[in-house]
This record gives sequence, C-alpha cells and structure tokens, in this order.
Amino acid sequence: MLRTKFSLLALAALTASGCATTYEEPSDMVGTAMLADRNGNNVGEAMLYDQNGEMTISVSLEGLSPGTHAVHLHTTGDCSASDFTSAGGHLNPTNNEHGTLNPQGAHLGDLPNAELSAAGTGTVSTTLRGTGAMAMQQIFDADGTAVVVHAGADDYRTDPAGDAGSRVACGVMSRS
Repeated sequence: MLRTKFSLLALAALTASGCATTYEEPSDMVGTAMLADRNGNNVGEAMLYDQNGEMTISVSLEGLSPGTHAVHLHTTGDCSASDFTSAGGHLNPTNNEHGTLNPQGAHLGDLPNAELSAAGTGTVSTTLRGTGAMAMQQIFDADGTAVVVHAGADDYRTDPAGDAGSRVACGVMSRS
C-alpha cells in the first residue's frame, strides 16, 4: 500500500512538472513594417521587439517564390523605387563588411535568410547586433530604415550585399 501511494505521488509530481510552462522574457513591440512586392501586394510583416534592452526582429512572409531569400535592414526608409533601390544600402553604422561568415563582418543590417515553403510562406527571427539603444537610434533615425527581401539567398560573406540578387519586397519600419 505504501509503495502504491509513493508511486502515485511520484507520478503526480512528474505529471505536474511536465505541465509547467517556461515563459520567455517579456518584450515590447517597438516597430513594424508591412512588406510589399513590386506590384504593391502585401507579402509580409516585420516586427521589432525590445526584450530587456536587446532588439529582436521577426519577419513573416507569404506570396513570394519558394526557396531561400535574404532579408536585410537597409539605410533608408523609402520603398518608392520600382526596384526598391531607394532603400539604399545595408544598415551598417559600424562600417563592418557584410556577412556573419566574413572575418570583417557583420553589421546591423545582416539578418538570417528566410526559408519559404512550396506555398511561399516562411518566417525568420533574430536578435540584432549591438545594443538595443544603438539599434533603435539607427533604425529610427531621420531617414528611417527599410526591411528588404531579396530574390536569392545571402551567402553571408560577399560584401556589400551577400550576393543575394535583386530586391523583391520592401517595407518601411515605423514606431509602434
């Protein structure tokens, strides 16, 4: 009888611990960008979060071609050019070269590639380089920042843009 009670208590303890939820650190959304393709179709959203002084960006995409696409932060919050070149180059306040595999890289605008499914959907999330205060200052400077999606994959080493191909989607980051 004692053995049965002990077994039931042990089972109850394991069950209760298995139901415990691990909560992430609290975060505040500080910016968003609606992404559009060259035809003006909504193809995604980028959300910028402050998580205890670190900036995290999450980008959700849909309606683009399947496969690997580079996603970058660009220096100017302007998506008015038909090829999105109005967004300027990569956001690079530290004057590093491009890419996490480049010994002289990476910079604030370097983000991971997004893997899009056969349906053309996917997400990518990452913590931005540098301090949250520096990232906020650079992203929300006088001329703003654009989130740009490229036609191909970023090779994470070729300066200045990772050999990622043309720009296929763009959105201007605005404060939430």
